[in-house]
Amino acid sequence: MINSALLCGLAFLLTVAWGKWAVSLLLRHGIGKRIRVDGPESHQAKSGTATMGGLYILAGMGLVMAILTLIGAPVALLPFVAMLAYGLLGAFDDLRGLKDTKGVGWLARYKFPWQWGMAILLSLSLFWAMDSHPMIVPFSGRVLDMGIWFIPVSTLLIVATSNAVNLTDGLDGLAGGTLSMAFLAYGVLAMLMGNQGLDHFCFALCGVLLAFLWFNVHPARLFMGDTGSEALGAGLAVVAMLSGYWLLLPIIGAIFAVEALSVILQVGYFKCTRIKYGEGRRIFRMAPLHHHYELGGWPEVQVTLRFWIIAAVAASAGVSLGMMR
Repeated sequence: MINSALLCGLAFLLTVAWGKWAVSLLLRHGIGKRIRVDGPESHQAKSGTATMGGLYILAGMGLVMAILTLIGAPVALLPFVAMLAYGLLGAFDDLRGLKDTKGVGWLARYKFPWQWGMAILLSLSLFWAMDSHPMIVPFSGRVLDMGIWFIPVSTLLIVATSNAVNLTDGLDGLAGGTLSMAFLAYGVLAMLMGNQGLDHFCFALCGVLLAFLWFNVHPARLFMGDTGSEALGAGLAVVAMLSGYWLLLPIIGAIFAVEALSVILQVGYFKCTRIKYGEGRRIFRMAPLHHHYELGGWPEVQVTLRFWIIAAVAASAGVSLGMMR
């Protein structure tokens, strides 16, 4: 635990040191966020904020992993490969959004086939790289081998989690804070099961995310963009699969699950009522859920902090369930 805490702190210091330079570099290259016109009106003031901060996160994580490798410390490579792959897809999405005057990036009907294809390739790579494909059942601690079922489950989880995190990334500090708690929870579980490489990865990434939050908390100077949200979502899914505790992901990542569910319910209800009544109706003021509370009068910082509290409780609950035997 002491070594893991030190690793988290070291990752933070190594990454935060050049964060100000990274923000300036992005702005010098014209990489400033175009706010979507269909979002809350108050967010238009954020237009021009440096975005594609996922590049900063990936670079910081790459630096820490390189140092760990040089000193001979075990570190998990597979989740970082997943982050790079989905970071590439997210970067393409971000660049399209920068060129669009309305801030709309890669349309879903074109993006999803690439996401599914990439997830299949990553899942096949995980399947072949792993000696066993465990699924640890909460409460009992029973370990089952998933066999070939590992591939479709992993594929679905990677696509779902990357998009859920992407939907959560809508307020200053929201996605970064909840992600750091989720990775911290999986780091603790990996440490308890003796997977040193995976726990090093999780604690190091937690430190890098804290460095990102230094520039992302309200008022944000840097957004992670789809480059970061899709990369981190895919990385979290792969960490869950490698740990065997993927059944706990909806609990540890409860905020991401609820945010995605709010969008699914909103879109589904709108389409059904449009067919039935001739006009679409809504369940929430706006989806994802954080915008519902924002439009209900909660200040942005209050929404973020309360979601952080829920994320911390959920992560603690997930670790507790993982420790039960």
